[in-house]
Amino acid sequence: MAANESLATRIRDALARTKGVEEKKMFGCVCFSIGGNVLAGVWKDRLVARLGPAEGEAALREPHVRAFDITGKPMQNWVAVEPEGVEDDDQLKAWIERAIKFVQTLPRK
Repeated sequence: MAANESLATRIRDALARTKGVEEKKMFGCVCFSIGGNVLAGVWKDRLVARLGPAEGEAALREPHVRAFDITGKPMQNWVAVEPEGVEDDDQLKAWIERAIKFVQTLPRK
């Protein structure tokens, strides 16, 4: 299954006013990065978001969220949000803001 283009478009819209965003296809995902660090993407029909350790653990207790795992080994500090968790734009923007907050703490690549 290809990445959900509708969700990718919604992420582009949410990031439209954010400086330095780059988009790249990798590992079957459409990925978005700032400063060389991936912050979010679309894998199949899910939003994947990169969060810090504490934020990532807390997010796993939220509805429609699971660890991002496509290989049998979950990626640390990454979550996959089911479509029900990003049905409206406010939900999606909140996830994107959480990811940006973490990624901005990382050194530029």
